[in-house]
Amino acid sequence: MKKILIVDDEPNIVMSLEYAFKKKDFGVFIARDGTEALEIAEREKPDLILLDIMMPQMDGYETLKRIRESENLGQTKVVFLSAKSKEKDIEKGLKMGADGYMTKPFSIKKIISDVEEMIT
Repeated sequence: MKKILIVDDEPNIVMSLEYAFKKKDFGVFIARDGTEALEIAEREKPDLILLDIMMPQMDGYETLKRIRESENLGQTKVVFLSAKSKEKDIEKGLKMGADGYMTKPFSIKKIISDVEEMIT
């Protein structure tokens, strides 16, 4: 079973993504901020992390930086899922080492197909 970690502080987004991925037989883990995301990722070793940028405590940029520096998580696929949709935001995310960048609002079908393509 493929595992995905959803990192977002918006309950509606988390609930809809969690439901959709579980329906597709993914193991789903949820974190509300970057600090929690790192703890869960170290423990669960997800195949992919969907990561919001604007979150309390530790933002997505810092979280990605720490994931890439981690011996255990450095190769984990990370896709930003953010309301920051300007070209410069997307470029920054990809330059920092994200494997993909999707903007909100989003299509759940598209996210699922993109994720399946990346990790299967």
